Amino acid sequence: MKTKPTVLYDVPGPRARRRNILWTVLFLIAVAAVVWWVVASLAEKNQLEWSKWAPFFTDARVWETYLLPALKNTVIAAALAMVIALPLGAFLGILRLSDHRWVRGAAGTVVEFFRAIPVLILMLFANAAYSEFTDISPDIRPMYAVVTGLVLYNASVLAEVVRAGILALPSGQTDAAKAIGMRKGQTMAYVLLPQSVTAMLPALVSQLVVIVKDTALGGAMLGFSELLASVRPMSANYGANTIACFTVVAVIFVLLNFALTTFASWLEGRLRRGKKSTGAVVGAGAVEELATPGEHMGPTDGTK
Repeated sequence: MKTKPTVLYDVPGPRARRRNILWTVLFLIAVAAVVWWVVASLAEKNQLEWSKWAPFFTDARVWETYLLPALKNTVIAAALAMVIALPLGAFLGILRLSDHRWVRGAAGTVVEFFRAIPVLILMLFANAAYSEFTDISPDIRPMYAVVTGLVLYNASVLAEVVRAGILALPSGQTDAAKAIGMRKGQTMAYVLLPQSVTAMLPALVSQLVVIVKDTALGGAMLGFSELLASVRPMSANYGANTIACFTVVAVIFVLLNFALTTFASWLEGRLRRGKKSTGAVVGAGAVEELATPGEHMGPTDGTK
């Protein structure tokens, strides 16, 4: 009996199926061997002893002294960076679509400059600048430097996301808006941005996750008291349980980013369900403004 081909590839025959099963079994054996080697190495170095993991379950001081304050600083820095970088990135992305060459050039220069510099260097420069030219306390200076570096870098990346999302829309959307007399600003606010937000949301969320993870750079280089920086004092005070500390911090980062992506997925689904059509929803005030004769639209009888 002949097998029916699928759209993308032919259905595997008996030999191909046996070969696929063989490769799958070999891969699982290799993964199991790696896992066994890692576990055996940790056990040999006494890193799996309950005494090294017990403080996270039996001693509240670990959380009150180290993890929760560090988590608070991580969330504050990431939230501030998101709140500032999102509108700034959208603004720069819109400027890159301006009809004026000098506006496009200036915005493009800013975006390309800060996007090309590693975020860690931006943090270090910001920390040095705050130390040299401001009176910010050394205790909170790392927070300012981390947020500044995250904003400058991620706003530039988000600007390109916004620009690409708007350019991905069919040109007919802009033509239709012009046909009913909308100005460029109205077209952007009422037609292009509302439609592009849903398409841009996955890329935006990915960049927000990057913001959360990049706060760890401040802890490594600037002494910012975030989650990753809490590993060293915890390990020093609880019996050199470095592996346990790193594991717990990694799990917290995973849960934090999972909560962010879950919320974004819910928001994306809500936005998609809320769309009754592909057109934009224009408020009543805007409709009345557009309908006012002679204010925004030229004469329709061919006279000048």
